[in-house]
Amino acid sequence: MTDFEAVYAEHFDSVYRYVYSLCRDAHTAEEITQEAFYKAMTHMDRFDGKCRLYVWLCQIAKNTWFTYARRQKRYAEPAEDEAQPGFENELLEKETAWALHKLLHRLDEPYKEVFSLRVFGELSFSQIGELFGKSDSWARLVFYRAKTELRRRADENQL
Repeated sequence: MTDFEAVYAEHFDSVYRYVYSLCRDAHTAEEITQEAFYKAMTHMDRFDGKCRLYVWLCQIAKNTWFTYARRQKRYAEPAEDEAQPGFENELLEKETAWALHKLLHRLDEPYKEVFSLRVFGELSFSQIGELFGKSDSWARLVFYRAKTELRRRADENQL
């Protein structure tokens, strides 16, 4: 087990509970916590030890939550009277879903399979990890990377 896997295993539940207290949504809390750990992993060299590691991780998680909340506000649904008529809106949603499926199909393995198992198969991270002979932490990280890549590609294609 690498050092970061130990940090992840030790602190994930505590950081998740902290994020959940901010957003009060289990799915969002899990996504924010995953993203915070990814940021921490990629910037571990910035941890100077002036505070406890848990506090540093929670600070990253809090900033990630605030960024997420601002982004959600910016992309909030239009008011009901501004929305497109039902049939046209339904067609646009189907077109977007089809475009996203095509982008997903172009992802490399294991990202494509992990994303599909999580989103469409509704499997837990521990189940996905078990299928691949890996840890649930590995499954979370691969899912996060797949989701990030899909988001990037969707933005490039203006979806």
